[in-house]
Amino acid sequence: MADISESEREAHLRDLAERMQFRMEKSGDRFTLTRTLDLPEPERETNLTLDGVQELLDTWKLRGLSGG
Repeated sequence: MADISESEREAHLRDLAERMQFRMEKSGDRFTLTRTLDLPEPERETNLTLDGVQELLDTWKLRGLSGG
Protein backbone atom coordinates (compact mmCIF):
# COMPACT_ATOMS: atom_id res chain seq x y z
CA MET A 1 0.00 0.00 0.00
CA ALA A 2 2.13 2.82 -1.29
CA ASP A 3 1.63 6.37 -0.06
CA ILE A 4 -1.02 5.48 2.51
CA SER A 5 -1.05 7.12 5.95
CA GLU A 6 -1.05 5.10 9.17
CA SER A 7 -4.60 6.27 9.93
CA GLU A 8 -5.80 5.20 6.47
CA ARG A 9 -4.07 1.85 6.88
CA GLU A 10 -5.64 1.37 10.30
CA ALA A 11 -9.09 2.24 8.90
CA HIS A 12 -8.60 -0.25 6.05
CA LEU A 13 -7.54 -3.01 8.47
CA ARG A 14 -10.48 -2.24 10.78
CA ASP A 15 -12.84 -2.61 7.82
CA LEU A 16 -11.20 -5.87 6.79
CA ALA A 17 -11.29 -7.19 10.37
CA GLU A 18 -14.99 -6.37 10.63
CA ARG A 19 -15.76 -8.09 7.32
CA MET A 20 -13.85 -11.15 8.60
CA GLN A 21 -15.86 -11.00 11.84
CA PHE A 22 -13.03 -9.89 14.12
CA ARG A 23 -13.22 -7.18 16.76
CA MET A 24 -10.17 -4.86 16.56
CA GLU A 25 -9.33 -2.80 19.63
CA LYS A 26 -6.58 -0.24 20.02
CA SER A 27 -4.58 0.43 23.17
CA GLY A 28 -1.90 3.06 22.67
CA ASP A 29 -0.04 2.04 19.52
CA ARG A 30 -0.93 -1.67 19.83
CA PHE A 31 -3.98 -3.69 18.82
CA THR A 32 -5.98 -6.72 19.94
CA LEU A 33 -7.91 -8.89 17.50
CA THR A 34 -10.67 -11.13 18.84
CA ARG A 35 -12.88 -13.57 16.96
CA THR A 36 -15.52 -15.75 18.56
CA LEU A 37 -17.91 -16.58 15.72
CA ASP A 38 -17.92 -20.24 14.64
CA LEU A 39 -15.03 -21.17 16.96
CA PRO A 40 -15.13 -23.56 19.92
CA GLU A 41 -13.05 -21.04 21.90
CA PRO A 42 -12.39 -17.35 21.20
CA GLU A 43 -9.31 -16.60 19.14
CA ARG A 44 -7.48 -13.58 20.55
CA GLU A 45 -4.16 -12.02 19.66
CA THR A 46 -2.87 -9.11 21.71
CA ASN A 47 -0.10 -6.54 21.57
CA LEU A 48 -0.08 -6.46 17.77
CA THR A 49 1.40 -3.74 15.58
CA LEU A 50 -0.43 -2.81 12.38
CA ASP A 51 1.97 -5.17 10.56
CA GLY A 52 0.97 -7.92 12.99
CA VAL A 53 -2.73 -7.20 12.44
CA GLN A 54 -2.25 -7.40 8.68
CA GLU A 55 -0.28 -10.65 8.95
CA LEU A 56 -2.91 -12.28 11.16
CA LEU A 57 -5.79 -11.22 8.89
CA ASP A 58 -3.87 -12.43 5.82
CA THR A 59 -3.37 -15.81 7.51
CA TRP A 60 -7.09 -16.07 8.28
CA LYS A 61 -7.92 -15.20 4.67
CA LEU A 62 -5.72 -18.09 3.54
CA ARG A 63 -7.21 -20.48 6.11
CA GLY A 64 -10.75 -19.43 5.34
CA LEU A 65 -13.23 -17.86 7.72
CA SER A 66 -13.89 -21.20 9.41
CA GLY A 67 -10.31 -21.16 10.68
CA GLY A 68 -9.47 -24.51 9.12
